[in-house]
Amino acid sequence: MKILRSLSDAVSQLAEQVGSAVLSVRVPGPAGRQGSGVLFRDGGYALSNAHVLAGATRVEATLSDGRCLRADCVGVDPVTDLALLKLDARGLEHAGLGDSNALRVGDLVLALGSPYGLARTVSLGIVSALGRTLRCAAAGRVIEGVLQTDAALNPGNSGGPLVDDQGQVVGIVIGGVANAQGLCFAIPSNLAAWVVEEILSHGRVRRATLGVQVDEVVIPAAIARKLRLPSAKAVGIRSIDSGGPAAKAALKVGDLLIGLGGKPVHTIPDFHRLLCAQAVGKRQSVEVIRGGSRKVLRVQASAAR
Repeated sequence: MKILRSLSDAVSQLAEQVGSAVLSVRVPGPAGRQGSGVLFRDGGYALSNAHVLAGATRVEATLSDGRCLRADCVGVDPVTDLALLKLDARGLEHAGLGDSNALRVGDLVLALGSPYGLARTVSLGIVSALGRTLRCAAAGRVIEGVLQTDAALNPGNSGGPLVDDQGQVVGIVIGGVANAQGLCFAIPSNLAAWVVEEILSHGRVRRATLGVQVDEVVIPAAIARKLRLPSAKAVGIRSIDSGGPAAKAALKVGDLLIGLGGKPVHTIPDFHRLLCAQAVGKRQSVEVIRGGSRKVLRVQASAAR
């Protein structure tokens, strides 16, 4: 019983710690779209979902204390289903973005938001899987590196935070699978942080591409030891566009990508951050594991459409 009491106390403390940063977000008008958001840095900046705020000219954000504030949509990124808001107020409490790369399957997480408009709702679950791939609103693209959780999520939770045991935001909720139990998803915080900086610096997210689709994989322990790898995580290539940069570089389906441009790649968010606008047209090394051995090739990324 002491274990249950300790867990209850911890959950309650985390909910109180982060709750003041959680928003109920509404787009007025005939559509009346409603979702959630989270303040994550000074200046009134908050994250929510692109599918909630797409096309919105006016956004209302309700704080945990009941105040309703105007929010400007700074930018949206349909590829990751993220939107950046700025609230018209000063001194707002915010939650910090954590390191989603440190998450493990089985870690406890809290989801906070306003499902069905019921503000200040908290649910508890675990990280069910890492590195999922989902379809997105942008034609011909998918969201890669998605977190899966069994924390209860419902319409209206979209855009709210997924929080770790330190009260850090490790994911931004993008919703669940209709008619399914415990199949819910969130964008990892490391990817969200990169999207935010791109929007603030350039007004949009600029991307390069290698013309591949990838999954997060675990390198077999024997190979990781043999190659003395610092991490057993890698990004596996599962398909290659004909005539694209990866095909021209002689990359193959089944290659495990562990480095790009001399920097390590352990997760899909790592991969995305390295495929920034500066990578377009730049010829750089790509390190893979193929047939149990390391192989270094040269690749030149192209601009993503």
